[in-house]
Amino acid sequence: MNHEGVRRSYDTVAEEYAARLHDELAGKPLDRALLAALLEQTEPGAAVADLGCGPGHVAAWLAEHGARTVGVDLSPGMVAVGGSRYPKVEFRQGDLRELPAGDGEFGAAVALYSIIHLAPEDLSLAFAEAHRVLRPAGLLLLSFHVGEETRHLDEWWGHDVDVDFHFLDPARIVTLLETAGFTVEARLERAAYPTEVDTRRAYLLARRA
Repeated sequence: MNHEGVRRSYDTVAEEYAARLHDELAGKPLDRALLAALLEQTEPGAAVADLGCGPGHVAAWLAEHGARTVGVDLSPGMVAVGGSRYPKVEFRQGDLRELPAGDGEFGAAVALYSIIHLAPEDLSLAFAEAHRVLRPAGLLLLSFHVGEETRHLDEWWGHDVDVDFHFLDPARIVTLLETAGFTVEARLERAAYPTEVDTRRAYLLARRA
């Protein structure tokens, strides 16, 4: 993974990303339903992590629905934008492979379209870290693009960037999660909504054993 390229790229687009996508969940009913299902099964009072939170709009949605939420992102630019927009969310700058969180700190976690920036060899480490920071029986909700290709962007909304988007095989991700100590309880796929890039989307809901 080109960590420095990903960090710089998201720093570059942070303000525009937040402006364009701050209300995207309003047009994603399945995503909202899955987030609500996760919250319903989270231990009362336990913090919920948004791993790869970007500017924090998903973390803010979770906070609006009663969760004490911590957003973690590789990009300090995203963390800064999120902190200015969503004061009810705690933001931390950090890497999915080495999360800035204690063992068992969170009752649940979400990682929506963030593992797509990890190199294949880093996925196991990221899932082991997610397992570490979750309480026993804590839930992890993942989403990603389905496939085997890698799409590279060197321009994004008129900004120069250097970032790869890895499409992933759901069966392989299930295997990696199980190896890391999770039980996958639900697996869903959907077509893109009209406002999204035209890719097939996968969702996995996994529980820490």
